[in-house]
Amino acid sequence: MDQGFFLLFAAVSVITALTVVLARNPVHSALALMACFLQVSAIFVLLQAPLLAVIQIFVYVGAIMVLFLFVIMMIDVREAVLQRFLPGGNLPALVLLVLLGAEMLVLVLWSNRFSVMEPVAMRGGDDVRQLGTALFADYLLPFETASVILLAALVGAIMLARKEQG
Repeated sequence: MDQGFFLLFAAVSVITALTVVLARNPVHSALALMACFLQVSAIFVLLQAPLLAVIQIFVYVGAIMVLFLFVIMMIDVREAVLQRFLPGGNLPALVLLVLLGAEMLVLVLWSNRFSVMEPVAMRGGDDVRQLGTALFADYLLPFETASVILLAALVGAIMLARKEQG
């Protein structure tokens, strides 16, 4: 039963993540991102990590999505659609994206520190302390990678939102 729910939540998560990338309207993309975050929190509940699920909902669905929607409403979407984001073409950005994805895949597959099937939070005892130890000892690389990706997204949002001079 749990495997069926996991497959359902994972499939919907992948579909909404693809919708984030492929949607033409940025508001639809942000709403699909919110749905993806909710699916990830449901997967955390299946992994018996309710604290992570609540943190996922409060931080990402609450705070990060408000920030994204604020930036979307702040920029002129019609003007941004007319401009090309990369004046030299999209090929260098695509090559860089593929190289970064391949690097992350190699790091995850060749490392013996990552296990997909082991639950994040254990039953009993001090769950918050165990979560902190697991996050900053065992899962430090994915945690820091996520923070760098969020920082890059924030810098990109600021670059899109600022007005050009001249």
